[in-house]
Amino acid sequence: MVEVGPVAHGGHCVARLDGQVVFVRHTLPGEQVRIRVTEDAGRYLRADAVEVLRAADGRVTPPCPVAGTCGGCDFQHVDPAVQRRLLGDVVQEQLRRLAGIDREVVVEEVLPVLGWRTRMSWAVDPDGRPGLRRHRSHEVVPLEQCPIAHPDLPAVLGHRWTGQGVDAVVTSVGQRLVAADAPVPHDLEVDVVADADGRTTDGVATLDELVHDRPFRVAGTGFWQVHPAAATTLVDAVLASAEVRPGDVVADLYAGVGLFTRFLAEAVGPDGSVVSVEADRTASRLAHDDLADLSQVDVVPGTTERALHSGRVATADVVVLDPPRTGAKRAIPAIAALEPRRIVYVACDPAALARDVSSLRARGYELSGLQAFALFPMTHHVECVATLDRA
Repeated sequence: MVEVGPVAHGGHCVARLDGQVVFVRHTLPGEQVRIRVTEDAGRYLRADAVEVLRAADGRVTPPCPVAGTCGGCDFQHVDPAVQRRLLGDVVQEQLRRLAGIDREVVVEEVLPVLGWRTRMSWAVDPDGRPGLRRHRSHEVVPLEQCPIAHPDLPAVLGHRWTGQGVDAVVTSVGQRLVAADAPVPHDLEVDVVADADGRTTDGVATLDELVHDRPFRVAGTGFWQVHPAAATTLVDAVLASAEVRPGDVVADLYAGVGLFTRFLAEAVGPDGSVVSVEADRTASRLAHDDLADLSQVDVVPGTTERALHSGRVATADVVVLDPPRTGAKRAIPAIAALEPRRIVYVACDPAALARDVSSLRARGYELSGLQAFALFPMTHHVECVATLDRA
């Protein structure tokens, strides 16, 4: 039995057992629970709550029958409003601990909170049943339905599969894709069928997305925001935070297929310019094609670090960056050296964001704004848009 303390980054809460730190899943701060230790990492333990002796406000009946068994969700047992409060506590704690910033963080609701995930990677068990893996395990939990999966996804769960995994996608315009390392059932209603690498006989499988009536061509199994409201939410937040002006020079780093680039280019107008940098070759090629109508855009293939150090990005009034989960540590010095008046940082990991904000503070930039969005309901993931101004 343990008394549960504050929420921590990663979908668990902190407790102590015989003086040792325990990271406990499936619980809430303030609860008293019985636990089962699942891992001894030496300096700390990992555990699951198996019985709630004293429940906290905000505990609800999970909408999923395998919540607590499947590793796809962290907070099925938590009321969505309380989930957002916990996510805000995590972002706030990371900023305080890693960047020395004490700031209240309010996480904004983004609907829907169920049926939102438009891209699913299903694992397949030895009997051919699709599902998701247990937390920190290779064991597959077979599923008949998944409450967070978008209802218009291809009906992968209704079939048996002979391969190791199946990717399923539905786009904002209703296109559906299945990518698998095994034959796809003939009665499965899809628009595009690809192999496990996301390729067809014609090359990389691509799909259409629409954001504020602007079309984007994206790789079928490549990166794209998975919540149906995420792209518009983030575009609106980035544009409002960047406050670019006609004629500005903007650097859009880790730009993917150019989601932010298009809207930034429209904002700076024909007298401005946007350099769009992306390391993934397929995404960069698609961006080049999608943005060809904007003469003020320069699509640069290659890593952000290479583009900065080679001079392809030599100046910027505003920098927008959306790095991977690990953050932008190697690029931060060169970004600051551009001396933009404003930096807008889109982050999917609070710890990486806090570390990079700390590095930018050491180089003369201060955090002037922060928005956080619950773009991954029922999970511990949270998306932030941070604004930093040159002091």
